[in-house]
Amino acid sequence: MNYIQLEKLGEGTYATVYKGRSRHSSEIVALKEIHLDAEEGTPSTAIREISLMKELRHSHIVRLHDVIHTESKLMLVFEYMDQDLKKYMDIHGDRGALDPVTVRSFMFQLLKGTAFCHENRVLHRDLKPQNLLINKRGELKLADFGLARAFGIPVNTFSNEVVTLWYRAPDVLLGSRTYSTSIDIWSAGCIMAEMISGVPLFRGRDNNDQLNQILRILGTPDEATMKRLVNDSPEVQVRPFPRTPKVPFQQLYPKAHPLAIDLLEKLLKFDPTQRISAEDALRHPYFSTSEAIAGLQQSSSIPRQLSQSAQDGQWNDNAARAQAHARQHAASMAQQQIMHNAATTAHNQAAYMQG
Repeated sequence: MNYIQLEKLGEGTYATVYKGRSRHSSEIVALKEIHLDAEEGTPSTAIREISLMKELRHSHIVRLHDVIHTESKLMLVFEYMDQDLKKYMDIHGDRGALDPVTVRSFMFQLLKGTAFCHENRVLHRDLKPQNLLINKRGELKLADFGLARAFGIPVNTFSNEVVTLWYRAPDVLLGSRTYSTSIDIWSAGCIMAEMISGVPLFRGRDNNDQLNQILRILGTPDEATMKRLVNDSPEVQVRPFPRTPKVPFQQLYPKAHPLAIDLLEKLLKFDPTQRISAEDALRHPYFSTSEAIAGLQQSSSIPRQLSQSAQDGQWNDNAARAQAHARQHAASMAQQQIMHNAATTAHNQAAYMQG
């Protein structure tokens, strides 16, 4: 084999992931080893992941370098990423919560990768912190496309056994099999809330409890919403809901800027037809207004080195130098690299908004 296995990084039901090194270039890679059953052959999830990831080439999607197939195993060779978002939050967060600069940078990158998938008619269907990988430069990339599916027009009928429970949209919980890009948008909203607070927003024990947790926050949907949902997805099983009022996200996250709250509201709509698209979310003023990341959390997990002018999208160099100097002794090299990437991301945000 052209790759040397190093230490084990993780193990799941169907695959084991190792850190590896190329014998030719000495490049560090991630080796996903899938053991093949003699009778069942190659798992459908692996076939799906390979076929989609060969097509999805983007800076915010993990790169598939190579596929090695033998009689007993299948090896997928990916670019190496240092950790997933969950581990990053555990290490760098304030009890898991990330500072506003990092939340905005990671959300922009998550939405860029998601928008590219949707533009190419692919649903990820399992967005969660463990499937978002981050390298030392602070680049966030979508990974694990084992549940991903291509979609087309007319809408296909999909399985509703998708998306890890805590990040599963209410329409899927109700049994919808005709969902579309909106299920990834819901997951992105759950991830944003988790980065802000450090804990998952909805932590149900099962489908029914998960739906009840959502209703306690979003409130009971009105009759028009439920009627529209049933018309769009006749397979949805409607049941009586307890009457509960909506809890404002600003009340849940009082330190978050109103622009962050506004985007969160647009991502986490009970009605899938009302959820913002990834493309439109990228143009939300949250990504172009400096106040959205300034002065709300003084004890950041990573130093805020840069702020963006709301007027012209240029960097305020004086503020950047002052903030960097005040925190330079506390910042590790890895943190500085993260913030350098946050600056680059914010610059890209400004260019994206102007374009």
